[in-house]
Amino acid sequence: MAAHARPDEAGLVVDPRSVGDAALGVEHVESIGVERLVDDAQHRKRRREVAGRHDPRSIGKRRQSRNQGLLIHDPHALHPSPLPRVGQVQRIATFNVNGIRAAHKRGFGDWLTHRGADVVALQEVRCPIDALPEGAFGDFHVVYEPGELAGRNGVAILTRQAVSAVRTWGADVWLASAGETGTLVAGHDPGAIARGLGKFAREGRYIEVDLAGTPITVASLYLPKGGLPAHLQKPGRMREAPDGGAKYQRKMDFLAAFARQLDRSRRAAKAQGREFLLLGDLNIAHQEHDLTNWRTNKQTEGFLPEEREWFGAQLGPRRLIDVQRKLVGEVSGPMSWWSWMGQAFEKDVGWRIDYHLATPDLAKSAVQAVTDRAASREERISDHTAVVIDYNM
Repeated sequence: MAAHARPDEAGLVVDPRSVGDAALGVEHVESIGVERLVDDAQHRKRRREVAGRHDPRSIGKRRQSRNQGLLIHDPHALHPSPLPRVGQVQRIATFNVNGIRAAHKRGFGDWLTHRGADVVALQEVRCPIDALPEGAFGDFHVVYEPGELAGRNGVAILTRQAVSAVRTWGADVWLASAGETGTLVAGHDPGAIARGLGKFAREGRYIEVDLAGTPITVASLYLPKGGLPAHLQKPGRMREAPDGGAKYQRKMDFLAAFARQLDRSRRAAKAQGREFLLLGDLNIAHQEHDLTNWRTNKQTEGFLPEEREWFGAQLGPRRLIDVQRKLVGEVSGPMSWWSWMGQAFEKDVGWRIDYHLATPDLAKSAVQAVTDRAASREERISDHTAVVIDYNM
């Protein structure tokens, strides 16, 4: 059971959007220099080699790893194996686990142990703090915003080093150092979050942290799935009952408010000399090659013209870059979500809705993007898969 504490009782800075350093073990981070980081990276590299980590062998093809049954879709890969982990290379992953308890039963723990990531953003953790499986987040430091909707949502960021700052929209947040019992820090007035976000603030949809030792602010987002506008809802052709466009409108409200907040977060990071990286499940396929059957999905939530227009407005040479698309080029996919129904996974009929959106200089540092597609339905961890990118800082 996690210990509970008010922010002032935990020795934290009482700030409308920031959980202070004391609960994050930042005093330990200051003693970890670059030499230690290199040693840790080399240790993890040796451990992966012993465990038989994946070995991409061809360009632009899916190929199976030797020990984990992964199919790596990496058409931009220029190296016969993952880049060496030395110096300031940061391996960063985003993964919608579709329930941490179910994901652990399907092998999430093994993936987390052997993947060699420095930072992992999770979405749809969907678990109360007191029900988290043992070792749920491995040997990482954890910041987890579970939200208040039972069995839904929940975002987390896992890091090898304790972070230097945490920001939410006023929700409770669970902090845990590697291998230690966590502390639930009660939320407080979110203050100057963007107009319109208040009704979403405690749903477990967003959290951001400042990495220690690397000038990057990382955010994990789970954007609402939404629905169809009323005029597109046709009874008998929908899996869910018509709602008059309520879910659609709720998503559009979120998009409008989040665009303002995203701009604030990006600018705030820049003012502090930090890059900004938004990770997560955006529940929008931006372009035609971001889903398999785009022609038949023009009137499907997640690919509506207004959703795609919103997505495009967040991108630009002075705003954010779709890092994976930049690396792989204008090709189909690689997909990151497939329905559990039918043969969607086997036939690679999916959607690319899990993203790394980075400020331009950070995007330029990206050197390798990998989508961890399982070799078979039986080996899937979630209906999504992880998107992993190496950044050479």
